[in-house]
Amino acid sequence: MADYSATRARVEDYFDRSATKVWERLCSDAPVSRIRQTVRAGRDAMRAMMLAQLPADLSGARVLDAGCGTGLMTAELAARGAEVVAVDISPQLIRIARDRLDARFASQVTFAAGDMTDETHGHFDHVIAMDSLIYYSGEDIAAILHRLAQRTRAGIVFTVAPRTPFLMTFFTLGKLFPRADRSPTMIPHAYETLAKSAGPGLARVGRISSGFYISDCLEYRP
Repeated sequence: MADYSATRARVEDYFDRSATKVWERLCSDAPVSRIRQTVRAGRDAMRAMMLAQLPADLSGARVLDAGCGTGLMTAELAARGAEVVAVDISPQLIRIARDRLDARFASQVTFAAGDMTDETHGHFDHVIAMDSLIYYSGEDIAAILHRLAQRTRAGIVFTVAPRTPFLMTFFTLGKLFPRADRSPTMIPHAYETLAKSAGPGLARVGRISSGFYISDCLEYRP
């Protein structure tokens, strides 16, 4: 997974050095621009859609929040009673998530900075990966799903950027900038193509489209 490792390194550098403040503000109640308001609303709707795929009562369940960011999903999972392993590639975002977590849930959450597929995180009942696979190729996503599935009892709920004309335009324009001057680029995926890579077990859940936030929710069951 050489491509995966290279992309992971670029994503870590971007979120830890360039985008920490942006995401800290976006994932809060702080005022943001109209464009970012649509992204915030879209992410809120997607988080609700993903959580709806899991039981309302997660007492006794162990859940991996793969790419936890500032911890909004982590807090929701803990509030449902889950034991949460919250992993993010960015130590800076992990720090923010830890600081923001309600003290009531501290004993239920283990934070870790690093690779979300690391086997040392253990086994899980559920995995949620919101917007943490959007920078990877279909082959890498399939490899990540298969690797996580070996340690997941129920299913993996995750998001990808859909292959729409709007997102494909941004994907193409992103390639025009020198690599050193641009953030990691989302890779849009057609469901049918991704299904061929992932194999049986992949299913559509739904799509959220809110201004500049367009994302598909999918589920993979081992």
